Amino acid sequence: MTLPPTPSVTASSTPPSTTPPPPRAIMATRKLRHIDACLTGQVEFVGVSTGFALVELPYNALTQTSLADVNLSSRFLGSSLRAPVLIGAMTGGAELARTINRNLAGAAQQLGVGMMLGSQRIMLGEDAAARTAAVSFQVRDLAPDILLIGNIGLAQVSDTLAGPLTTALERVGANAVAVHINPLQEAMQESGDTDFTDSLQRLGRLTADLDYPVLVKEVGHGIGGAAARRLRDMPIAAVDVAGAGGTSWARVEQLVRYGEVRYPAVADWGIPTARALREVRHEMPDIPLVASGGIRSGMDAAKALAMGADVVALARPLLAPAIESTGAAVDVLGGFIEELRICLHCAGAADVAGLRRIGVTGCGD
Repeated sequence: MTLPPTPSVTASSTPPSTTPPPPRAIMATRKLRHIDACLTGQVEFVGVSTGFALVELPYNALTQTSLADVNLSSRFLGSSLRAPVLIGAMTGGAELARTINRNLAGAAQQLGVGMMLGSQRIMLGEDAAARTAAVSFQVRDLAPDILLIGNIGLAQVSDTLAGPLTTALERVGANAVAVHINPLQEAMQESGDTDFTDSLQRLGRLTADLDYPVLVKEVGHGIGGAAARRLRDMPIAAVDVAGAGGTSWARVEQLVRYGEVRYPAVADWGIPTARALREVRHEMPDIPLVASGGIRSGMDAAKALAMGADVVALARPLLAPAIESTGAAVDVLGGFIEELRICLHCAGAADVAGLRRIGVTGCGD
């Protein structure tokens, strides 16, 4: 995939937070650059791991389970899942994004798992450009039964957003909406939204105004204990810890903006996924949790579920398969789910609840 070169800018040229939102054409091009970077660039964390290598799922040589009978079924945000898995948020707003989303949705329908859409900011509004952008998010014809979660950025949340966002969610047939919080990504992005003043209060008002469950998520640098304490009294439905150790969006944005990683320390900044999961579960013992950020195997998923996650999400491992076909995405995701099933069986757990009772050993720090 060849894209036109990104204009060179310097760190000192970052516009103030009052810069108007970029036109939809620029946002669509940026989405394509993100895809290109994630397919071809070194976008993973270098000095930070998820922490799952530091915990162990106990192996039980005398398991009393049958692999064929292991029950992975779960419920999340009011929907039934055949496995506790979500396809993580990726993209939208361009023709390639439409191909990706539709192939992912087809895979989700076949496997009975949920799916998050990429940011729907590009489709807000009633003009022709918004309706054109909306096409890339429309997957209900291929996936009528899945849990479908819409997406908007916390930086875009305002007291006038509830109406346009509701329209966008209705247009794609979403069951819920994720509000992604990404101050580090935005700080690295050319013309990023860098003013998060009063964003917590605006989030609270949005959750009260929407008739959709609201999931709050990071994008891969982690929600930890300090942020979780601020969310405790919010009327939100779930939290996705989206920890560090997988794709670094501070790295992606630097590659897109500069063609290189100018600030490697910032690119490797975040809360490892395993630690984020422990901290948020401690602060919010009753909230449904999604574990994402570097979840690369069924074993990672099993450890996350044993540590208290309700579901896990993965994104980048599905990107290249989703460009290829629905079948390619099914092959990768189906293998991931089968490995998760084997992990439950060989840990002696007949279902996800049993896996949580077993737990893990080690600290994950």
